[in-house]
Amino acid sequence: MADGGDPAVSFVVPAKGEAAYLPAALDGIAAQDTDREYETVVVVGGPRDGTAEVAAERGARVYRQSTSGIGNARHLGACHARGDWLAFVDADTVPRPGYVESMLDFVAGEGLAAASSRCRITGPLRAKPMEWTINHLFPRLSRPVLPGFNCFVDAATYREAGGFPAVPNEDTAFSRRLGRLAETGYCPAVLVETSGRRIADSGLTGTLYHYLRLDWGRLTADY
Repeated sequence: MADGGDPAVSFVVPAKGEAAYLPAALDGIAAQDTDREYETVVVVGGPRDGTAEVAAERGARVYRQSTSGIGNARHLGACHARGDWLAFVDADTVPRPGYVESMLDFVAGEGLAAASSRCRITGPLRAKPMEWTINHLFPRLSRPVLPGFNCFVDAATYREAGGFPAVPNEDTAFSRRLGRLAETGYCPAVLVETSGRRIADSGLTGTLYHYLRLDWGRLTADY
């Protein structure tokens, strides 16, 4: 991990009430199989439940969010990040050891300013349709949706695109704006595992309804 030099990659992790899930995510980040310098920035929101302490104990730089919304949290972390590339992952997402090297090789080889990768959603079998959608439908869009839990973007391009906005479905809004400025794509390797806990709690139908409501909010916000 970065030890005071200029990191090649900054992991940015929003964490609101995530003391239970965050350790696995940060341990996955710490286990990256790379000689490159990288850092971890955690943005903590919500009640003081030990999330900030978990992050600090694992060597992350921690910032407390004074506003609400995950888009604001992601953007605050990006503003404090020092890396040439920003790797946005969620507190319940674990990057595999080859994440940094695979993503850097992929964007360089394809000439991309941003990318995601295939993912594995852990938990119930009913999460598999969503996993399929992310892995096979999102990459085929003319402007691919880069999920906020797995978004790798050149820092300068991120700033040019204005960063994650404070709107519902902030990752879709950001992906569409970013796609108008630069080439984006999907690495075909499965490089992260993310929790299917929302589907476990709400079911597939309830989860789809949740995201449809968010997308309606995005559209009404003119994104």
